Amino acid sequence: MKIIRVKDKAEGSKKAFELIKAAIENGATTLGLATGSTPEDLYKEMIASDIDFSQMTSINLDEYVGLDGSSPQSYRYFMNKHLFDAKPFKQTFVPNGAAADLEKEAADYEEIVDRHPIDIQILGIGHNAHIGFNEPGTHFEATTHVVDLTESTINANKIYFDKVEDVPTKAVSMGLASIMKSKEVILMAWGEGKADAIAAMVNGQQTEEVPASILQNHADVVVIVDEAAASKL
Repeated sequence: MKIIRVKDKAEGSKKAFELIKAAIENGATTLGLATGSTPEDLYKEMIASDIDFSQMTSINLDEYVGLDGSSPQSYRYFMNKHLFDAKPFKQTFVPNGAAADLEKEAADYEEIVDRHPIDIQILGIGHNAHIGFNEPGTHFEATTHVVDLTESTINANKIYFDKVEDVPTKAVSMGLASIMKSKEVILMAWGEGKADAIAAMVNGQQTEEVPASILQNHADVVVIVDEAAASKL
């Protein structure tokens, strides 16, 4: 892993954008994207740029079960609002959390990942070191699957809902093996609350109890962390 320490989220997001821009200039055509507060400034950088994404493909990590793209809390809605409406892509993939057959949706989504190899996968990291919605205990061999969200993840996401009872308890997520198919990974983390997870991912034992530790086996991972998130390295 290559560790890049930055002053704050704004500087880190600019650095991530520079890496993405360079990859596109070198022929990258498919981006793996994430949601949540971590990549918001990165998407602002992408929107403000002069890069034309109209011939590119994006594949998102995950989506809540039970929400369709019209729900303001869905990840499809988030991506439209924070990136796609301003910077259209040729095609954009987000799991269908409202699918009638979720297991089929997961299998079909894994086929999308295989048909469109991801050049750069953008990741955040949870306080419990989850990536995507792959919670502690997820098998390293897991491909796209339906996951049960832990109480800590539900509590972390309740800020986007009126009350905690409204937070979905399941999601469709690319698996750890799906993420590992990406040619390059850029993982960003901001704030002291992520320091333990970053330290465990980088310096800890590789274990399924620390899902992000699987990235120790990836050939090309860049970890961009602010001073607080890097404080325990």
